[in-house]
Amino acid sequence: MLTRIDHIGIACFDLDKTVEFYRATYGFEVYHSEVNEEQGVREAMLKINDTGDGGASYLQLLEPTREDSTVAKWLAKNGEGVHHIAFGTADVDGDAADIKAKGVRVLYEEPRIGSMGSRITFLHPKDCGGVLTELVTSADPQAGH
Repeated sequence: MLTRIDHIGIACFDLDKTVEFYRATYGFEVYHSEVNEEQGVREAMLKINDTGDGGASYLQLLEPTREDSTVAKWLAKNGEGVHHIAFGTADVDGDAADIKAKGVRVLYEEPRIGSMGSRITFLHPKDCGGVLTELVTSADPQAGH
């Protein structure tokens, strides 16, 4: 069962500049940052608030680290902006299977490792009203993501 909006992914050309915009404009601070070599991105998670299920909601800012990454290709086509929405779930495997049974394409056969050690998969945007959708199970539910 999906329990919250875990994060909204925003693609950007310059992570540091974008982080500074969100800090100066809204007061959001970086909660976590990392480089995901597999996905070819450098990212910053800005915590927005805690949620009633022990999780949290974030903005995930994504800067490509190489030209062949999915985010780099997306930026080249669309420019900066909202890249995806992610829903939190306690069971990414089960929810992905249930959603797949409803005819929605799941992009990974097996969930992959995402931010902060979470398990993730994506749903095809053509099956989700044009929105790339991510399902996220936190590595440690008590950690808030």
